[in-house]
Amino acid sequence: MTDDADFSSSPIRSSSGGLRIAVVIPCYNEALAIAQVVQGFRAALPGAEIHVFDNNSSDDTAAVARAAGATVTHVALRGKGNVVRRMFADVDADVYVMTDGDATYDAGAAPRLVERLVRDNLDMVVGSRVDDGQDAHTYRAGHRFGNRMLTGAVAQLFGGGLTDMLSGYRVFSRRYAKSFPALSRGFETETELTVHALELRMPYAEEATAYSTRPEGSVSKLSTYRDGWRILKTICKLFVSERPLQFFSIIGGLLVLMSVALVVPLFMTYMQTGLVPRLPTAVLATGAMLAAMLSFVCGVVMQAITLGRREAKRLSYLAIPSVREQASR
Repeated sequence: MTDDADFSSSPIRSSSGGLRIAVVIPCYNEALAIAQVVQGFRAALPGAEIHVFDNNSSDDTAAVARAAGATVTHVALRGKGNVVRRMFADVDADVYVMTDGDATYDAGAAPRLVERLVRDNLDMVVGSRVDDGQDAHTYRAGHRFGNRMLTGAVAQLFGGGLTDMLSGYRVFSRRYAKSFPALSRGFETETELTVHALELRMPYAEEATAYSTRPEGSVSKLSTYRDGWRILKTICKLFVSERPLQFFSIIGGLLVLMSVALVVPLFMTYMQTGLVPRLPTAVLATGAMLAAMLSFVCGVVMQAITLGRREAKRLSYLAIPSVREQASR
């Protein structure tokens, strides 16, 4: 891999015939940090367009970003997911560098992430966070544990080998950005971004990047328990929508086990006495078995629908040239 100095003179950074790189920054009340972010990415990626998407900030985020040289877009619908949807819809580029506006991510790593995307012809590169050691509260133990738990849950349900699913520092190809449906509203959007790549079997990679403390006076918008619960719910929803046969098979299997647990004592009593003494229990066991059969049928039908929907997304994805094709033009 080339270093940043070599990358600065590579064809993908040239102004003629090179890739169009856009840095997209979702922001909410980041007036203290946004100028530093814009300036950092301007220095790291001189030819890139810098877009700040202000999510109804109550401070001077938009004015500060505009003064720093960024293109500012106002997004009225509150929530990071709504901002990501707008970013991918409004910005036209070959490579998208997404970062937060709180100055915690290393702008100097951007050329390395972009180069990895182009060199390996990937669709997503995730900047996995490595604490810079400057402040014990930069990447708190509770956030680390929650990240590992949620990342592990996604790996178990959808596969993949990411170690930092919740990182907000990512680089995307154009075909990723323009095929991403962006259905979530808040901070759970990182989960949706990850699952989209995994479900379409897109090539992706991780690169370690330094994670720093916020500027003094800047306040985090994350709520450990509230946002963690939202992310967990999003994982469950995505499991139902993307793996319906597995989900309904689990439900059906549990209903079958319940039915068997109810029927076995009744059957033994019937064999001994010729009587069914607990008719309501027998009815419940029969209902559970019927519900299990219905659950399996629902799983099969929804799986067929999911495969059709996934195929449509895949075709939309394939209709756009890869980043390597665009770089060679």
